[in-house]
Amino acid sequence: MGKWTKWAAIAGAIWVLAVPMAGTARAGEAPAPIQLALIEGMSGPFADAGAAVERNIRFAIERVNARGGVKLPDGPHALKLVVLDSQGSAEQALVQLRAAADRHIPFVLQGNGSAVAAALVAAIDKQNAREPDNRELFLNYSADDPALTGASCSFWHFRFDAHAGMRMNALADVIARDKSVKRVYLLNQDYSFGHDVSTLARAALAAKRPDVTIVGDEFHPIGRVKDFTPYIAKLRASRADAVVTGNWGNDLALLVKAAREQGFAGRFYTFYGNSLDAPAAIGEAGVGRVVAVADWHPNAGTAAVPAQRLPHADASASDAYYAAFRARFPAARDDYALLRIDVMIEMLADAITRAHGTDAAAVAKALEGMHYENGFVQATMRADDHQLIQPLYVIEMDKVGAPGVRFDNEGSGYGFRTVLALSPSQTEGGAGECRMKRP
Repeated sequence: MGKWTKWAAIAGAIWVLAVPMAGTARAGEAPAPIQLALIEGMSGPFADAGAAVERNIRFAIERVNARGGVKLPDGPHALKLVVLDSQGSAEQALVQLRAAADRHIPFVLQGNGSAVAAALVAAIDKQNAREPDNRELFLNYSADDPALTGASCSFWHFRFDAHAGMRMNALADVIARDKSVKRVYLLNQDYSFGHDVSTLARAALAAKRPDVTIVGDEFHPIGRVKDFTPYIAKLRASRADAVVTGNWGNDLALLVKAAREQGFAGRFYTFYGNSLDAPAAIGEAGVGRVVAVADWHPNAGTAAVPAQRLPHADASASDAYYAAFRARFPAARDDYALLRIDVMIEMLADAITRAHGTDAAAVAKALEGMHYENGFVQATMRADDHQLIQPLYVIEMDKVGAPGVRFDNEGSGYGFRTVLALSPSQTEGGAGECRMKRP
């Protein structure tokens, strides 16, 4: 049992669970906690990513509870996390979603895997139509398939991460400036998100770098490749000088580790090169060669070039958030802070207060159009498609202590500097194909 799990058990014991969701407390009793169901792969190939998400959610919940919880007419309610292991599969995620519904948990959190997210959206749509007195709201912190806020958008789904199109456009802006890139290999996980990255990369490169040649476009099984050596051999044979990949979790860490071991000299333009375990796996070979895109990173408050700092962003607020996270989780292996999860929990708590309760429809309406600001991040939940509009940073790997790199990742000695900072107005785009059906 981790430190955060022990804390949750102690905190949960303080509160008396009278009903599964917020309700009127009996005399002398504390109001019931508001339950949030985390449906995530806590075992299996992406268990480390699941554990990192859990840490971030617990950290955000602790911050809300430390202020007295969520204020409702019958008093303050603590937030309580219920962790349900999907083992990384859509089938198990649906089993756990049913378990959450049986417990009348109104809020479902998930993000590691767009295929899983799509299955949850479809199931929640049916659940909410079938049982209007037991409706659920889905808060997505990482599933980046554009369809989730596009053609497959749902009133019951809110995304707090940038989608793949937003991330690819940011990366393409940097690739457009890098004239050394002539031959690009696309390598992605074989599921909806990976195919989206491939399609979006082709379109973005055609628009911004038509001189670039795509020398490979390959997909590999998600979470099942243990040795990426054969893929690196193909990269080298293609004479690619850059790779564009949306890989995450072990699939990214193992890919970049194989690249280092096999001496692949090309640059990596990634969606998640700064993610869990990746910087340590890349090591020295990543300095000046690995680029990622993020909604925030530990060095976001440090701009080696003043123009790379967003206006109205208080660097001290960014540093304070990161310092608080590291104080809570001081182990180097736990050094993976996801500011968007903190934003998600803060916005949810505010929406519950505005809705005067936990009714999913009322909370959804409170979230629509909500603006959030914490001194460093300015974000707005777009009502048309439930996509959070927020800043994005394109970042490059370097040694800690280099200009713009005060903090490393996971004690690896390597961190990231900002090379391009995009304001919310520069990242938003349009609502696209979303034709939302409202209750």
